[in-house]
Amino acid sequence: MASRCISGTHDVTTSEERETAEPEASERLRPGDPPPVADLLATAVTGARAGAEVLRRYFRSDDNTARHKGAHDRVSQADHESEAAVIAEVRRRYPDHHILAEESGASRGRAGDQGGDDYEWLIDPLDGTANFLQGLPMFCVSVACRHRGEVVAGAVLDPVGDQLFTAQQGGGAQWNGQPMQVSQRTELAGTYLATGYPFRARGALDLYLDVFRDVFLQASSIRRCGSAALDLAYTAAGVYDGFFEFRLSPWDFAAGVLLIREAGGRITDLDDGDRFFTSGNLVAGPKALHGELLATIRQHVDEARLDEVDPR
Repeated sequence: MASRCISGTHDVTTSEERETAEPEASERLRPGDPPPVADLLATAVTGARAGAEVLRRYFRSDDNTARHKGAHDRVSQADHESEAAVIAEVRRRYPDHHILAEESGASRGRAGDQGGDDYEWLIDPLDGTANFLQGLPMFCVSVACRHRGEVVAGAVLDPVGDQLFTAQQGGGAQWNGQPMQVSQRTELAGTYLATGYPFRARGALDLYLDVFRDVFLQASSIRRCGSAALDLAYTAAGVYDGFFEFRLSPWDFAAGVLLIREAGGRITDLDDGDRFFTSGNLVAGPKALHGELLATIRQHVDEARLDEVDPR
């Protein structure tokens, strides 16, 4: 399926062109200056590339070790080292900003004079760990920055395919340096969708399967690729027409939220609101399609009903 890249195809972009197309960090800020959004995005990209370098080194390598951190949830040495690499880049540029990362959790920045309390970085060093450990090249690094609770910069990078998705608030979304937009689909019939199974929320399985069946009977195809961050990126690029999933973590989708919005789409929780950072429930797609997809889902479940069967 052709992507919705406004300026042309993506596979002809050279690495040199990508480097020049990617945002560059501004000069060092003076004390008290708020960081430009372009600078935040440049840092997100630099961090994602640092993490991706680690993942490429460990992918399909016997040197990687993994353990279970919960039921149906594994973590590997690659996760930890990728996260450390991303955090190092963020701390190098913004030592006073807060960080919320999948493996190390929340950490406060040191006291500073750049308004660091207003900024938080959400980092998923390896979204798609199961794929990574099985040798399936469907995983990514996701880095996003929130300012006072609003995502203002984000990057999602596929290390194997070198596919980079970026967005900054008010600056649009790009795929390998080229502008991208959500698909032009206006109705659910015939759509090509992405989803994820609620493997951490088994109590929600029956409701999810009811939703899946109803959507499946109307859509042309539904894909489950195992990386929510990449699913959202490809939805923003118009490859997928829409996306839905329950009980994700903030680092899974923070960058994707901005990608969808800046690509002209709509992303909400199950009540058509914006409390997805609390619930982890997402419905995304073109504005014209989102309403019908959400209405179909809400025939079976809303936020209150999901909380009943799977309390947070």
